[in-house]
Amino acid sequence: KKNGGRYLFVTNNSSKSTEVYVSKLNKLGIEATSEDFLTSTNATILYIKNKFPGRKFYSFGTESFTKQLREAGINVVTDREDGIFGIVMGNDNELTFKKLEDACILLLEDIPYIATNPDWVCPTSFGYVPDCGSMCRGYELATGKRPIFIGKPEPTMIEVVTER
Repeated sequence: KKNGGRYLFVTNNSSKSTEVYVSKLNKLGIEATSEDFLTSTNATILYIKNKFPGRKFYSFGTESFTKQLREAGINVVTDREDGIFGIVMGNDNELTFKKLEDACILLLEDIPYIATNPDWVCPTSFGYVPDCGSMCRGYELATGKRPIFIGKPEPTMIEVVTER
């Protein structure tokens, strides 16, 4: 930045908002703003806005994930209801059986199925837990449906990074 350059922090983690990352870096003494970040949620928002503007999606993810989608103008619901056009899925550490069941029921239809990232695991303080890619693999085995992945290393994420 001092030499006029630009950097971008890029993450596949969709369970936390950009603001959480900015706060974390600032606490570590690293100056950062939301403009310095691109999450798989940000890339997913741009993808949905470009491909499916105004359509209603079932949000399968954390409250933070759903809030980010709504604040960006994406029409999302968290209950199965009429008129759902597709599913958008992120890493969900607030998972419930209802969400699992809703996703399986919705995936029986021929609807768009978008996932923030293909990561198999998410690191934790004790090791790893299943991430978005693992959950999507489970849905594939249960329903036969595979999502369109947006996050790294998929080209969609790289295209968004390049544009920014």
